[in-house]
Amino acid sequence: MLSLRHPLLSSALLFALQLLPNAYANNTPNALTSKLAATLVQTEIQQNQDALTYANYTEVSVSHVELALAVDFKQSRLSGEVILDLAWHKAGKTLILDTRDLTINSVTALDNAGKWQSIPFTLAKKDEVRGAALTINFTEQNTQKIKINYHTSDNPSGIQWLTPEQTQGKQLPFMFSQSQAIHARSWIPLQDTPAVRQTYSATITADKAITVVMSADRKTLSNTQTQFTMPQAIPAYLIAIAAGHLTFAPLNDISGVWAEPELIDKASQEFADTPKMIEIAAKRYGDYRWGRYDLLILPPSFPFGGMENPRLSFITPTVIAGDKSLVSLIAHELAHSWSGNLVTNATWRDLWLNEGFTTYVENRIMEDLYGRDRALMEQTISYSGLLAELAELSPHDSVLHLDLSGRSPDEAFSGVPYVKGQLFLVFLEQKFGREHFDAFVKNYFNHFAFQSITTAQFREYLSLNLLQKYPKIVSEAEVDTWIEGEGLPSFLVPPNSHAFDDIDAQRQAWLEGKLSTNELKTSTWSVHQWLRFINEMPRINLNQTKLAELDKAFHFTGTGNSEIAFAWYSLALDNGYYAVLPALKQHLTNIGRMRLVVPLYQKLASTEQYDWAKSVYFNARPGYHPQTQASLDAMFAGTPLQHEHSH
Repeated sequence: MLSLRHPLLSSALLFALQLLPNAYANNTPNALTSKLAATLVQTEIQQNQDALTYANYTEVSVSHVELALAVDFKQSRLSGEVILDLAWHKAGKTLILDTRDLTINSVTALDNAGKWQSIPFTLAKKDEVRGAALTINFTEQNTQKIKINYHTSDNPSGIQWLTPEQTQGKQLPFMFSQSQAIHARSWIPLQDTPAVRQTYSATITADKAITVVMSADRKTLSNTQTQFTMPQAIPAYLIAIAAGHLTFAPLNDISGVWAEPELIDKASQEFADTPKMIEIAAKRYGDYRWGRYDLLILPPSFPFGGMENPRLSFITPTVIAGDKSLVSLIAHELAHSWSGNLVTNATWRDLWLNEGFTTYVENRIMEDLYGRDRALMEQTISYSGLLAELAELSPHDSVLHLDLSGRSPDEAFSGVPYVKGQLFLVFLEQKFGREHFDAFVKNYFNHFAFQSITTAQFREYLSLNLLQKYPKIVSEAEVDTWIEGEGLPSFLVPPNSHAFDDIDAQRQAWLEGKLSTNELKTSTWSVHQWLRFINEMPRINLNQTKLAELDKAFHFTGTGNSEIAFAWYSLALDNGYYAVLPALKQHLTNIGRMRLVVPLYQKLASTEQYDWAKSVYFNARPGYHPQTQASLDAMFAGTPLQHEHSH
């Protein structure tokens, strides 16, 4: 590994500068010899090789993406062209791009005379994980621009098309993208790897009744055309688009909410603290560098809690609880503006660099805004959830620096990179103290700003700027145990919120029959305390009469709080309390957030309720995102459904 003792000589910076437009190369070292620069760049290229892309980005990389697309709801299709600006790192005539289920109509290149010339291309056979390589052979060496005319399939993995009936307003259709991890290639032919950063611009044409938004600066050209510009270089998975019946409510001069009209008031009230979160994070971790920070509230079929697309985070409506109890998700997506968007994992096996740091920063934002008690409760709940998940995961999948050989990067998205990554950083914070660790994290974001880095690069930076700077506090062996070891380290000190002490005591007394349901003192409980009460219940053989008493007293079945609903339905299914099935059917049908539906289907599929679950899934499936469908199709593919409508 190369030493990062002199930050300006780091190979990461040199490689990143090749991939960034000139506007972001203002930190170029002045005193490097060309020979040293070439050596460092070549070393970094070898380290950054991403096995999940076909792109020959070590030879030539895309520096700018210019889109001109039409949104066609009748055919569920995006069609048009993309112009790619190319930065060559060595002499060559071949460009390889990533695609998935795209129809490529033509490829042209800008020749040395400034004219567009048709050139040959080959679209390879599709691989189930990586899609299909698009190989383009130029007639001239080091061609600077190419233009590809194409259209998407009717069901791309990174786009969901919704009918009017599947939206809140039920008047107009809706479309949105989800490009992470390697789904950008399903709607744009490009280099779909986080190792490559590019700026982008777009002109999008849609029906005049449709509002289009993207993860970029927005300008209306006409009642059918909208223009977008992203001046900062970002990885492909952060290019995002949505179109539908949308309206906007400002929160302050740099932040606001996009949503369907039926949700805009609830959403803007729920997320009113977003400007405060921006201020808190910027004060602690350095300036917010993306201009605006807006939220787009998507239909409930959105498969994730949120997606950190710069300038415009995509958010599930399932966190609109009416009491701001679930807004840690907003803090999480905002935190990505530093960890993930600003400093990015170079490959998906380095995902913990994105999500561990983000979960850590999220919790610090929540502490500054709502107090230490709430932050510690959320930490403790996450830790308990991780323990439950680790009990089900393969030991190999409990490693932070995950080996993804031959696997889809979507499989990396467990609680491990998020919560284990956060616990590792909390460990460092506790060992070195907040003053030293806060300075380290802020400097880390500044040092690697607008770069994509590996775990090895992080470890070198950590060693130089924390471990060696304050010696004999944390060893390299301890760091290795966290990052490369399975499970959780034996020396971990688990988070523990004393706000749960009374909840735990009352639950135990209730289980032992020392307290009746009516005697439980719950009037002051927060959502997090209710979650603790439910989540720590016995998972088998809990008396169903007692479950019915709880349900009658506290109305868990059918609750509007999605987190409490998920916790309750999980507990009910674990204990065979099937009185919840009618309400559970509504839960599974009305939302498509994978974390809130997939585990419930998994529980049902392992019981005598398999046929019922399969029937619910088949009815709900058209409203689920392609990524949600992909995660569930295999579960219900094998066994024939014998009682299609028996429940």
